[in-house]
Amino acid sequence: MSLKLEIEGVMLNVVSGYAPQVGCELEEKERFWSELDEVIESIPTGERVVIGADFNGHVGEGNIGNEEVMDKCKVKERNLEGQMVVDFAKRMDMAVVNTYFQKREEHRVTYKSGGRSTQVDYILCRRGNLKEIIDCKVVVGESVARQHRMVVCGMTLMVCKKKRSGIKREKKTKWWKLKKEECCEEFRQKLRQALGGQVLLPDDWETTAEVIRETERKMLGVSSGRRKEGKETWWWNEEVQDSIQRKRLAKKKWDMDRTEENRQEYKELQCKVKREVSKAKHKTYEELYTRLDTREGQKNYRLARQRD
Repeated sequence: MSLKLEIEGVMLNVVSGYAPQVGCELEEKERFWSELDEVIESIPTGERVVIGADFNGHVGEGNIGNEEVMDKCKVKERNLEGQMVVDFAKRMDMAVVNTYFQKREEHRVTYKSGGRSTQVDYILCRRGNLKEIIDCKVVVGESVARQHRMVVCGMTLMVCKKKRSGIKREKKTKWWKLKKEECCEEFRQKLRQALGGQVLLPDDWETTAEVIRETERKMLGVSSGRRKEGKETWWWNEEVQDSIQRKRLAKKKWDMDRTEENRQEYKELQCKVKREVSKAKHKTYEELYTRLDTREGQKNYRLARQRD
């Protein structure tokens, strides 16, 4: 059985299973695991999955070679049915949750009958969501079934906050690049080439406009359309801007040719920019605070209060 729940925008799939007993035919057991594979593969990878099942097997005491899917807290030695559980966990990138929590034997044994105590009921989850499991234990004293005992798993879902659904910013052409004369002249030449070398524009304005837009997109580029976080740059002086520009050029140079010399140059400019930014910021704030001490500065009540 499979149950899909939506919790605060997180999709949680709870799967319940009952594996064939030890004495059943191997073909029947393989059919069970094949069907369980199909169920798990049908669940999108971005959704949570928790499997609670009576697998009728012992995963065993050791975890050598299986460290990625289980820990060392087990009951009994591993048998063929337990190996099928471990193989399934590896195949589906899941973890056997019961084995990751140190509990007394009374809180690990899931099956009691005729003086026999063992662990055959397990809870599995995706390995990537294992950090969300806070506890897993057997509840002693619950008589849900005659021989089986209830296994309880505590889970804290990490819910991602929904982003504000604002107006999507439109991608804009970087027309401001045309302020540079060289760029402007290059744009003119490429536009003439796109128009077939004609000096006068064609009569069909729609065709001409599309040619102009296509040319400028290729040459000038467009903005990403993402909203940029506003950097506090109002105190940047010419020296800071010049250093940052040289650092950016060094970064491009290193990206194109990853030599140790280019890397060292980029790292040195990084340190230099940090020092100059710190000095410029300190100097600007000193001047600002000096102005705030004057009569004119006190009129700006908000800044004066922040300074205090």
